[in-house]
This record gives sequence, structure tokens and C-alpha cells, in this order.
Amino acid sequence: MRTSDRILELECNPPVATLSQRIANGFATVTSVLRVFRNRMEINALHELDDNQLKDIGLSRADLDAAFLASTFFEDPSDHLTRSARKRGRNAVFRSHID
Repeated sequence: MRTSDRILELECNPPVATLSQRIANGFATVTSVLRVFRNRMEINALHELDDNQLKDIGLSRADLDAAFLASTFFEDPSDHLTRSARKRGRNAVFRSHID
């Protein structure tokens, strides 16, 4: 009769990131911050449009102001504008089916 022991070795140490992984993570962070600032500048440019032009793209002046108020300095306000425009678009489609 033969017996065998089964041993399961678990590695409990967290994996250490390599230099290339740390550099890639650093670039990803810098890219993300630059994207947020670029989007903020683009939203500032939307303030130059008149109300009819904003309405054509599914936004209002209140949406622009709310996007900046709802996001912190390092958060992307364009996400808020996208949700507002999509919500307004769905409501318009819903209203057109009712009429």
C-alpha cells in the first residue's frame, strides 16, 4: 500500500510590480489627468455656444454648470454631460412616441 501527501503551496506575498509595469502605470495616470484637463477646457468652450446650439447637441447651460459642480478637480465632468445628453435624448424619443 502506498500513500502520498498532497501539499498545496500558496504564495502569500503580493506580486512586486516590475519597473516597466510601474512606468506604464505612471504614464496611465498622467494620461488620465491630461484627459480630464482637456475635457474641462472643451466644456469651457461649450459656454461660448448659444442656447439653441447647446440644445442641438442635447445640453443646456444648467447641464454645463452642473457638470462642474458635480465633479471634483480631478474628476472628468464630461461623464456628467454625456449622461445628461443621453437622458434628454431618451426623454425626447419617449415623448415623440406618446404624441
